[in-house]
Amino acid sequence: MLNEKLNWRYATKKMDPSRSVAQDKVDRILEAIQLAPTSSGLQPFEVIVVTNPEVKAKLREAAYGQAQVTDGSHVLVFAAWDNYTAERIDAVVDQTVAERGIPRSAVAEYFDSLKAKMLAQSAEANFEHAARQAYIAFGIGLTAAAFEAVDATPMEGFDPAKVDEILGLRARGLRSVTLVPLGYRAAEGDWLQGMKKVRKPLAELVTEVA
Repeated sequence: MLNEKLNWRYATKKMDPSRSVAQDKVDRILEAIQLAPTSSGLQPFEVIVVTNPEVKAKLREAAYGQAQVTDGSHVLVFAAWDNYTAERIDAVVDQTVAERGIPRSAVAEYFDSLKAKMLAQSAEANFEHAARQAYIAFGIGLTAAAFEAVDATPMEGFDPAKVDEILGLRARGLRSVTLVPLGYRAAEGDWLQGMKKVRKPLAELVTEVA
């Protein structure tokens, strides 16, 4: 079932602007993203859901004119923390303690060690680590969209500084990492639609160590 869905999906190049993704489908995609695993459960990113036509038009310009940004009904912007701070990590500890009903001492040693490591690193190194966590959720989101029969186009081809400015991300301690327009493939005009999915043979991709 999973592989069938992954074979169905592709990086849609032309979306039908007359079709909108139902909110319940978007909600399930976002919930899957929420459930994605991340290092130490930090979830060091946020997802900005853009449906405003004027904002999408600005994002399209920042994405070098890629039409899926405006033709899709929703654009998901994955934005990673710009740095790890004691406050951000402590907030994760507070939530963990509250939701699991455990004493803080049960996790304090681990998270104190994590803070010591992360806070000693540069902001750029920490952003890169946070961005990798966002990519895990990004992949889960693409898979969830396929399960919902929603087309999704993964995008790295955009100007992050412009996206950050449009959405006011830097003031929130965030930096954009990826964009994902959601919508439905157009019936015509997409050169990639229907083409065979090209992937490395498993024998070249996988090395088994027995």
